[in-house]
Amino acid sequence: MSTSGSAYARSFLMHRNALISVLERIPADRSDFKAWEDGMSFIRLTDHLSASVMRLNAMLQGQTPDKMEPSSDWSTALERMKSSTTDAATQLEGLSIETLNRVIPIFGTQMPISAMINFLISHETHHKGQIWMMARMIGLEPPMFVKLG
Repeated sequence: MSTSGSAYARSFLMHRNALISVLERIPADRSDFKAWEDGMSFIRLTDHLSASVMRLNAMLQGQTPDKMEPSSDWSTALERMKSSTTDAATQLEGLSIETLNRVIPIFGTQMPISAMINFLISHETHHKGQIWMMARMIGLEPPMFVKLG
């Protein structure tokens, strides 16, 4: 049984919407907080995850994605996160089974687009876990790790 683009979009949004609900609670003056010296800050993680899905179209074409400029401030990073969420969900929703099964060159190997999307969602959840931990470190109580419905 193959998974449809709409199923990938739902899976992505369950994680991304929970992530946004935490990020919206981070005070702007704490956006540069890092859990360890060489770690990424809230703003850097937010940009990193936005960039990952903003490059989705290039990755779907088997192309090397362009680099993204860092956000100038926390509100810009949050807006970029929200915009990238909408765009990625729309792209994922429109993927056919045929497209999902197509093999593309990515990350120095070949893989079906469906595997690349699974990798992208796993990457997102990895960094989301870091953000959950960091939110707790600054005194916030994150919600459930996914947003259902």
